[in-house]
Amino acid sequence: MTKVDQLHAVATRMVAPGKGLLAADESTGTIQKRFEDIGVANTEDNRRAYRELLFRAAAPIRECIGGVILFEETIRQKAADGTPLVKLIEEAGALPGIKVDEGAKPLAGAPGETITEGLDGLRARFADYAKLGARFAKWRAVIDIGANIPSSNCIDANAHALARYAALAQEAGIVPIVEPEILMNGDHDIERCEAVTTRVLQEVFSQLFHARVMLEGMVLKPNMILPGQKCARRNSAAEIAQATIRVLRRSVPAAVAGIAFLSGGQSDEEATANLNAINASGGLPWAVTFSYGRALQHAAQHAWRGKKENVAAAQAAFTHRARMNSLAARGLWTPAAEAA
Repeated sequence: MTKVDQLHAVATRMVAPGKGLLAADESTGTIQKRFEDIGVANTEDNRRAYRELLFRAAAPIRECIGGVILFEETIRQKAADGTPLVKLIEEAGALPGIKVDEGAKPLAGAPGETITEGLDGLRARFADYAKLGARFAKWRAVIDIGANIPSSNCIDANAHALARYAALAQEAGIVPIVEPEILMNGDHDIERCEAVTTRVLQEVFSQLFHARVMLEGMVLKPNMILPGQKCARRNSAAEIAQATIRVLRRSVPAAVAGIAFLSGGQSDEEATANLNAINASGGLPWAVTFSYGRALQHAAQHAWRGKKENVAAAQAAFTHRARMNSLAARGLWTPAAEAA
């Protein structure tokens, strides 16, 4: 089997029919905000206990999750009984992955814009992650919309970094998730989001081509086409689906193994409904699914609240959200299914 065949086999398993990705790769700072919201101290033991309860929810992971994105700390952690968390994920039938970027930092000479760092030493880190069991990786670029931004400098720099990361991942036999996220912050309308996302995706794929990234062995993690959170006009799921599909068809080669949307600040049910509307249209050349963090975990976190006696309730909440998004990944979700 050639390298591209090996990468393609992993990528298609990640986005198999009815399956998506669980983004459990929150940094220590990000999970601090989540834990503050539920009154839980942000300690290593609590982070391990919370993620362990998710990974031990074997039924929804087996049925609905193709891969789990892990944080640097988590890929090295062990469960309370000494079992590596990576092994729990594998035993449940999903693939373990790893977030490898080191976060978005201010871009020099570009006020209000960022560049994602972490390329230095990445080849050696990939070798280490492969030994720890990582089968895929993720790198997130952050593009904001505002007055006179994004600039060409910001778009070009982040697209180039994404391509360099993806090439290094494939060199190591690891499937890259390429995530250029257009933020929902601001008051821009859906048309502005569509124009910016089209421009960004086209530059990203131009850079991937120059870096000789094998499209069959990668997964794209884009934003849906949405108005900014402060925009007065709210769009329907049908309008969001139409705009999103239009952008994807104009920008994403059919060779890409799959598209797994980020939730990007949408509510749990909103993210599910919009994914369902996209898939219900039919006729797409890619597997289109979810790669959700908050939209899969929010209900589980609030059910758990750091208490052992709430683990079963938290797993039930996670199971419900995973199954709803599995339906949406096949265009079969309905409000009635949500209520049931």
